[in-house]
Amino acid sequence: MTVRLGSELAISRLAGLRVAIVCNPASINAHFEHVIDRFSREDTLTIAAIFGPQHGFRADVQDNMIETAHASDPQRRVPVYSLYSETREPTAEMLRGVDVLVVDLQDIGARIYTFIYTMANCLRAGQKHGVPVVVCDRPNPIGGLQLEGPVLERGFESFVGQFPIPMRHGMTIAELARLFNEAERIGADLTVVRMEGWTRDMYFDDTSLPWVMPSPNMPTLETAVVYPGTVLFEGTNASEGRGTTRPFEIIGAPWVDPDRFAGRLNAYGLPGVHFRPAVFEPTFQKHARTPCGGCQIHVVDRTVYPPVEAGVAVLAECRHADPTQFAWRPPPYEYEHHRLPIDILAGSERLRQQIDGGMPARDIAQTWGPETEDFLKIRKNFLLY
Repeated sequence: MTVRLGSELAISRLAGLRVAIVCNPASINAHFEHVIDRFSREDTLTIAAIFGPQHGFRADVQDNMIETAHASDPQRRVPVYSLYSETREPTAEMLRGVDVLVVDLQDIGARIYTFIYTMANCLRAGQKHGVPVVVCDRPNPIGGLQLEGPVLERGFESFVGQFPIPMRHGMTIAELARLFNEAERIGADLTVVRMEGWTRDMYFDDTSLPWVMPSPNMPTLETAVVYPGTVLFEGTNASEGRGTTRPFEIIGAPWVDPDRFAGRLNAYGLPGVHFRPAVFEPTFQKHARTPCGGCQIHVVDRTVYPPVEAGVAVLAECRHADPTQFAWRPPPYEYEHHRLPIDILAGSERLRQQIDGGMPARDIAQTWGPETEDFLKIRKNFLLY
């Protein structure tokens, strides 16, 4: 059964309105039709503006932390505003003449993926400027059952984490919209449009929907499965595989012996995964054109694989390989100029301190249990499926 997306079911609610749409190339339906094209065919509504998240409306900006410019769409003769520019929130001028702001973005299920905060900023803008917001739901590609990882602590908010949720949150973007709007008291005039046919046990390839890269370094569903853990490498001087064909699945650094590294990781006995020794040479970003030793993460059973614990294990072993060369990346990072990037990624100082103190990954993972249980009590009030 093909899942019917919220964008397919929202059209009847937009009749007679001037609509602004937050979207990117992944905002397509089961027939590869983009939401802009689908809405443009409707005589009952008018496209008034387009907004793009990080990497741009066309997702053509390869690297993270590279802002995109405002532009115009010559085919539809409407402005295209970047929400990863001098502003991350629609301004009053951008919303002038707009009756409703529609969000149709494909999240990937991790707290640090910025699209959910672009959505939150749209809720804030809608509340400030009196513009209703419609969030069209899409699948959580890594399922809606499993939760894992540390919950962000207050005081560590950033553009990669605005609210206290776990690293793997197990919610859809519309469920998160409800949680942010109500539990975090944004107070926008919010309508969410549910999907039809999606259940919480589904991964993206269970939906019969086509995968389009939500961002340039999210090429496959396999990338999304490992991402909630290996994204932590963005807070280090080791490579998270950017500049390879398998970002976030291939991890390493010039000082790592791949066979020893993979052997130690496999000795952890983590379920659902095999770490294969690998040598790679990134074409850009960290260690570009420099051979790196490391591993490729092969997930053999995603239903039991713990991506965040696995990411912590890989991180700890990368540090263990040579503590004199491994380093935590300094700021700035994602508009944060004071706190260490690893701390805003992890949501507190604790993970960095635990790894520096030599705490085993399994013991670190056990510390997440109580806070995850507390989040579950909040989360249940906002689930749609």
